[in-house]
Amino acid sequence: MGSVDEERSLLEAELDQAESNGLYTGDGSVDFNGNPVLKQSTGNWRACPFILGNECCERLAYYGIAANLVSYLTKKLHEGNVSAARNVTTWQGTCYLTPLIGAVLADAYWGRYWTIAAFSTIYFFGMCTLTLSASIPALKPAECVGSICPSATPAQYAVFFFGLYLIALGTGGIKPCVSSFGADQFDDTDPNERVKKGSFFNWFYFSINIGALVSSSLLVWIQDNAGWGIGFGIPALFMGLAIGSFFSGTALYRFQRPGGSPLTRMCQVLVAAFHKRSLKVPEDSTLLYETGDKHSAIEGSRKLEHSEELKCLDKAAIVTDVETKSGDFSNPWRLCTVTQVEELKILIRMFPIWVTGIVFSAVYAQMSTMFVEQGMMMDTKIGSFTIPPASLSTFDVISVIFWVPIYDRIIVPIARKFTCKERGFSELQRMGIGLFISVLCMSAAAVVEIRRLQLAKELDLVDKQVAVPISILWQIPQYFLLGAAEVCTFIGQLEFFYDQSPDAMRSLCSALSLLTTSLGNYLSSFILTLVTYFTTKGGQIGWISDNLNEGHLDYFFWLLAGLSFLNMLVYTLCASRYKQKKAS
Repeated sequence: MGSVDEERSLLEAELDQAESNGLYTGDGSVDFNGNPVLKQSTGNWRACPFILGNECCERLAYYGIAANLVSYLTKKLHEGNVSAARNVTTWQGTCYLTPLIGAVLADAYWGRYWTIAAFSTIYFFGMCTLTLSASIPALKPAECVGSICPSATPAQYAVFFFGLYLIALGTGGIKPCVSSFGADQFDDTDPNERVKKGSFFNWFYFSINIGALVSSSLLVWIQDNAGWGIGFGIPALFMGLAIGSFFSGTALYRFQRPGGSPLTRMCQVLVAAFHKRSLKVPEDSTLLYETGDKHSAIEGSRKLEHSEELKCLDKAAIVTDVETKSGDFSNPWRLCTVTQVEELKILIRMFPIWVTGIVFSAVYAQMSTMFVEQGMMMDTKIGSFTIPPASLSTFDVISVIFWVPIYDRIIVPIARKFTCKERGFSELQRMGIGLFISVLCMSAAAVVEIRRLQLAKELDLVDKQVAVPISILWQIPQYFLLGAAEVCTFIGQLEFFYDQSPDAMRSLCSALSLLTTSLGNYLSSFILTLVTYFTTKGGQIGWISDNLNEGHLDYFFWLLAGLSFLNMLVYTLCASRYKQKKAS
């Protein structure tokens, strides 16, 4: 027995020596077989092309369905406009809620790799089901004859929505895990790799928008002109390529071990702290309970240093006399480690930053709603060519594709000279810049609307529900500003929720950051409801009437600009007080 312990101690000593020499990663990552990984042959940028390829193909597949889904529901399934819009928004909302399921499975049980693999397969089956429903005559309604459009049968609806919601479930395992899995390829304890990780998030978001650009242009055209069977079949093919790309890099990947249920650990801290609520927290934080060796009690997680705020939670780590005498420290519902307590503290500290992201997402939601409605009341003709108002969102994608390399290759090196920060700006500074740009975006939209309404008044078009002769291209600045705000805020969020989250909760925190998009859409709908209610009192026309020429959409845009400005001030206050996590 002694020789086994000696061999184990010798092996650990050799690994520690190799780790200190920089041969192995220092963040606890392992290879596919669970062994420590050599830096020179795994991870880093050599593993990222497979992950970025997976994300680009998956997003192309997703937007290949989402971008034109309302058209399929109205033109092929013969749904009404309201029903189709409701089905699309419900499905998209579900796509941003299911990541909570995938995140818990990844952090607690399966790890990010196997979660991505399992849910990608579900996603692919959903895509194939959707393709079959649009290709096989028996699975879709007959074409309209004049004004008579036969409704889809319950069975046809069932097959279509079964495929659609398989896709929603599939995104739940992919969206919170892929960005975190890509960042896992860079060792947090290596300064050089830490800088590269900041670049990874930029190019990760770049790959998302490349996929979105192809979908919103080429695939939408194919669906409208070549048929929906091939229009859904191509995204299904790209989803297959996404899976192939992901598995191809397996030998090069670095893996983080799942650490058990994060929800259970948070509950344990609360229960233990409540049970010991009458005890006093010792002045010396070293007296609080923590494992004696260098490894954390949580699998796959580094130890976290004690922080001074939220001392009421520290009571969960107080070692009582009874526990000391018995020597039994094994009940996590009565005694938690400092690292476990700090996990919950980190989530509480991140909460105000998370909340401010909801308002930004509400601004972002205008791109597919009020910006489009504004464009519909403008001149959409360029020569003999007519621009669909919704297609101007392409300029948002182009803006992102333009700004990502500019930010990564030009702005960051310049900012680094002034701030002395390895990434040019901290995640919090970057997000703050994005929130400021979002104020400019809404202000630009308001200015365009003011000019549009002035022209409508001058040409006596106020009472007429017709487009005003002002070019829709005047909307380009607001889309371009929104893209710049995305590059700062959304990518900053990806970095922030990865870097600042506990090691064993990274997928969960990524899912929470995605949840702001869903909540932002709900907030936008709530604001619209309130504005409509208060501005139509007493029989008034209201800011957003059916005829925008007699409404005041500019007031609505100014309202959002004002809310964004207030949100930025609250964010600045929260960010200035935010305490960074400290991991051993």
